[in-house]
Amino acid sequence: MTPGNELLFLALGGSGEIGMNVNLYGCDGKWLMVDLGMTFADPYYPGIDLVFADLEFIEERAKDLVGVVLTHGHEDHIGAVPYFAAELGVPLYATPFTAKLVAEKLKEAGLTNDVELRVIDHEDPFWLGPFGIRYVPLAHSIAEGNALVIDTPYGRVFHTGDWKLDDEPIIGVPATAEELTELGDSGVLALVCDSTNVFNAKPSGSEGAVRDGLLETVGGLTGRVVVTTFASNVARLQTLGEVAVATGRQLCVAGRSLDRIIGVAKSCGYLKDFPDTIDPDSAMRLPRREVMVLATGGQGESRAALARISGGSHPIKLEAGDAVVFSSRQIPGNELAIGRIQNQLAFKGVSIVTDRQSMIHVSGHPGRPELEALYRWIRPEMLVPVHGEIRHMAEQARVGQAAGIPRTIVQKNGDLIRLAPNGPHKLGEEVNGRLVLDGEVIAPADGAAMVARRKLAENGLVTVALAVSLEGKLKSQVEVAAIGIPLEDDLADFVAEAQVDVADAVSALKGDKKRDRRAVAEAVRLAGRRAAQRWSGKKPVVQVLLREG
Repeated sequence: MTPGNELLFLALGGSGEIGMNVNLYGCDGKWLMVDLGMTFADPYYPGIDLVFADLEFIEERAKDLVGVVLTHGHEDHIGAVPYFAAELGVPLYATPFTAKLVAEKLKEAGLTNDVELRVIDHEDPFWLGPFGIRYVPLAHSIAEGNALVIDTPYGRVFHTGDWKLDDEPIIGVPATAEELTELGDSGVLALVCDSTNVFNAKPSGSEGAVRDGLLETVGGLTGRVVVTTFASNVARLQTLGEVAVATGRQLCVAGRSLDRIIGVAKSCGYLKDFPDTIDPDSAMRLPRREVMVLATGGQGESRAALARISGGSHPIKLEAGDAVVFSSRQIPGNELAIGRIQNQLAFKGVSIVTDRQSMIHVSGHPGRPELEALYRWIRPEMLVPVHGEIRHMAEQARVGQAAGIPRTIVQKNGDLIRLAPNGPHKLGEEVNGRLVLDGEVIAPADGAAMVARRKLAENGLVTVALAVSLEGKLKSQVEVAAIGIPLEDDLADFVAEAQVDVADAVSALKGDKKRDRRAVAEAVRLAGRRAAQRWSGKKPVVQVLLREG
């Protein structure tokens, strides 16, 4: 697929899921990539931390790719850069704060000299092939959240990235309603828009309101206070610095990602009045009423500071009368991990404050009233919902239609959409999927290795070793071992019975099957699995080690 005299859109990630955003625009023989993100794994991928979009489609067309434009610095928009940018072989474009985050990733990966990173420190347009691109600042839960205006010979696209409306954003100056209305007056073919919070009937809320809520909450606490939030939310960090000063508390930072974000933010001119911080040992020497700890780990991450604090393995120690303030929301899928930490804290007598009890967090994504406001300002000819599960995108399409947008389309990863001429229209489906980072290896998410690992995790493993002659006669004792099958008290009896079953299965083979090594191995495998199923009710993976006798 080489784009002709047309404007195409193709999501390789982020459509049909929340996270892992990778979007392609195509026209006049060229492709433009917007964002190169990843997502965090769930229990469906045992032993895996990071999941990426499969970029096979654009890797095969890398000669036609003109660049990768990054909207902002969240991991689901930039997290895959160190794993794929060098292979794509095109420049990356980002505003200063995002660029510094990316530069650190490239440095850690040893790719600083292999990937060209261009910093766009203005809102003037720049051209990549047939695409004219301009950053438009919008409020979000990170510094320098941006939308993109993408001009093409076939129409203008307004690609929102992640966004919200905020009358008091704390950090940055987002585009005003008047500026967005002026943009709409100039004509917008397609609005490609964040769907994450479409089911929220209320606006997302202001960071300024969070500041008031945190000041009231922390000001009413008398013990040691730990506050956890998303490390990337520079506005929230600014607020927490102000809250520490206003409540007479020294600020301690616990977590490498927080240290990194604070350093990058200061180098970009943010957090100018952020208070000096103290180390954990100094914090523990202060009276409990005089310290506030800013900690990573609000999503239950097992290696983060909050998990170690709750488990008692961190220099910061909490006890009855202390409090942990969760200035963040639970990301779906993290409820169990967060619950474990909160239960550990509760057992210590530590108070827990969440956004259900106080105004201490707001979302970085638009609720329905904000979406409807943007529709009024931009007035696009068509709406393409992205950044959401199918239910989110389908609902946004309905909201857009009700608001008077003439045309909408609900697409998913891999759907090739023609936006112009005569769009939106699905042309077909292209290669898409998921890759996983397994140690140092990037592998297919549903390849043989991951399928086998899931089976092992669910059902356990039985190994059967034996020697069989070329004539099909058993020439050794059958050895059976089981891993991950709950037969501790009955293991010896199971092994004895499985040994007999396997020996009988080998003896029962007739004719050519007795001399067919594959037939012998399959008979052994089935006999071992049947024995395990009788004893445990599970169907384990059975590994056969067949030797010649």
